[in-house]
Amino acid sequence: MAVVEVRRVDGSTVRSIELDAGLFGIQPNVPVLHQVVTAQLAAARRGTQSTLTRAEVAGGGSKPWRQKGTGRARQGSTRSPQWSGGGVALGPKPRSYRQKTPKKMIRLALRSALSDRAAEQRIAVVEAWPFTVPRTKDAKAALATLGLDGKVLLVLSREDDVVYRSFRNLPDVQLILREELNAYDVLCNEWIVFTEATLPGESREAAVAEPAVAQPAAAEAATADAADVLPAAGEVEPEAPEVESGAGPETQASDAGAEGGEGP
Repeated sequence: MAVVEVRRVDGSTVRSIELDAGLFGIQPNVPVLHQVVTAQLAAARRGTQSTLTRAEVAGGGSKPWRQKGTGRARQGSTRSPQWSGGGVALGPKPRSYRQKTPKKMIRLALRSALSDRAAEQRIAVVEAWPFTVPRTKDAKAALATLGLDGKVLLVLSREDDVVYRSFRNLPDVQLILREELNAYDVLCNEWIVFTEATLPGESREAAVAEPAVAQPAAAEAATADAADVLPAAGEVEPEAPEVESGAGPETQASDAGAEGGEGP
């Protein structure tokens, strides 16, 4: 799971968060990316090109010369495609280049593009843009402080009007609304910058692993117990008393009774 730092405009880190694995942690599907981007570029074409056929060119209503006896090739109109100023054969006409793309493919392409940028550590999250008045100078300084060089895609909400007017004059910054985010614009930029309000998916605060610290009291108790069990250095353990072979428990008990019955 991708982990990014939430930073302020001055460059200080607020906290670390884990991005949504369903949006920023999948394996990019390159064929789907190609198909969706091709369809998006095709849909952006206006398709207004048009040429005149021989029926639409003015003139050419009469036969230029008689059919036979001139020695020249027969002609029926001066607006035929082989004539200068004539109509165009099989020329382009206004049409729509739009391709039908399933919504699931569009969503998959966007998740693949975001995952690709997250894998390259090109996702930045800003806590909030603190601009109160639109100033391009402040916006440029903020990008330099955050270390965002190259082409930057800034994802905004509809309430960020001051932020929009601050960044719109910078040539390497592209502004886009959160609901208009698409795979093509993500791939065309090196950095994708979100705020906490525009970050898609469910993000959560990253867990920080704390180093284990041994408790002094428990360590001292464990050392004392070990000292009681183990012999000290240079100290020899006492040998166990030897027991005569053949002397069982009954013999030992009888000996003890005989010793107790003897008088002084």
